[in-house]
Amino acid sequence: MRDGQEAHQPSVPDHTAVRVALWRALHVQADAPPHVLDDQVGLKLADPGDDWRARGDMTMPGVEGVRAAMVARARFVEDLVAEHADAGVTQYVVLGAGLDTFAQRRPELGARLRVFEVDQPGTQAWKRRRLAELGYDIPSWLTLVPVDFEGGDSWWERLTAAGFDPARPAVVASTGVSMYLTDEANTATLRQVAALAPGSVFATTFLLPLDLLAPDQRQVQEFSMRNAAASGTPFVSLYAPEQMRQAALAAGFSKAVHVSPDDLAARYFTGRADGLRPPRAEQFLVAEV
Repeated sequence: MRDGQEAHQPSVPDHTAVRVALWRALHVQADAPPHVLDDQVGLKLADPGDDWRARGDMTMPGVEGVRAAMVARARFVEDLVAEHADAGVTQYVVLGAGLDTFAQRRPELGARLRVFEVDQPGTQAWKRRRLAELGYDIPSWLTLVPVDFEGGDSWWERLTAAGFDPARPAVVASTGVSMYLTDEANTATLRQVAALAPGSVFATTFLLPLDLLAPDQRQVQEFSMRNAAASGTPFVSLYAPEQMRQAALAAGFSKAVHVSPDDLAARYFTGRADGLRPPRAEQFLVAEV
């Protein structure tokens, strides 16, 4: 971060982070149980007003699938963290943390780890203030790592300066981020994580190109792309699954597995009477060092 950058950057939440938090809360309020993820903390943080459910991004065509994707990806990552914690991994890094509420909802798991949330200084300053207002302490095992990406900060340098130990394995998660970055930036992230200690794992989501989507899902993604561009955070990079998997292997990972929405649906949405399931647009890559 440039000198004085954090002090001058406005302490406001990222629009995308707020949308994700509200979609996760809407899952609990609008969808029948069992809920894939029970997260009302993000809604409290966002404090969007009483009419938030009438917002255009909460009522757009296909929003049921979007909120299914949001809770499925969060649940998948947290299950992955629990699995690797059981295997002895003691570090968890959330890149582009936004209004992530793992630390508030899963303290029994978080206390077994060193958790690092990496995000823009403004979003983090706002989040720190809102947590305090709501009575949430920052536990000793949680470190908020502000990184001024736009100012040229290195997230890796900031992370290690904050106490991350690159000699010990870690779970690194980056969900809902790759589409906002250039291909060069995504490749650099893959290479950086691939250089971590053996036993580390990287879980990241990516969006499919429009020509790989069915017409109804293409319409939803186009709506999301227009909203993102209007918010000043346009989608930059879209990937086919094999393209992403090969990029991970080329970056140095020993193993890279594509996890599809069908895989997530089979794991978390089987037997639902309402037919709720994540759409095809967002895919997962899980890569091991």
